[in-house]
Amino acid sequence: MTEISDPTPIVTADLCDAHSDELQIARPEFRVFGDRRQFGGRIHTVQVFKDNVLVRRQIEKTVSDAILVIDGGGSLECALVGDILAGMAVQNGWQGLVINGCIRDAAAIGELPIGIRALNTHPLKSGKRGAGQENLPVTFAGVTFRPGEYLYADEDGMVVSASRLI
Repeated sequence: MTEISDPTPIVTADLCDAHSDELQIARPEFRVFGDRRQFGGRIHTVQVFKDNVLVRRQIEKTVSDAILVIDGGGSLECALVGDILAGMAVQNGWQGLVINGCIRDAAAIGELPIGIRALNTHPLKSGKRGAGQENLPVTFAGVTFRPGEYLYADEDGMVVSASRLI
């Protein structure tokens, strides 16, 4: 399992005070899941709709300093990530997941050392067709998430920067 040792605290309010002209600030549409309240890293993206095959493909990759941004089209009809995928994300070094959609197994995910933001929970698992796209800009919550840019999240919200700030 890959974990950040002695991470620098992430305070989005401070980032906004120092860099507001350089940041995109996400609308507060997301619920907080996972045991890590603060997280940050380089953005990777996937765009799917009620199908998590490409989500799993990304999570199976070993990474460091990475955040997977999942544009699920805002669907509240099924979960794109459950405790098994979230646990795999922890083991493979993902610092966080941002999901424009739902998760399931919220209680189990709450015990995992990963930051997760999602719209809500839903008990139904997603389809498995393999439809979607990877590594492209995705837009939701008033932000365009571009692969290679940086996302920082804490209890106050999420911000995106074209360059590393922390």
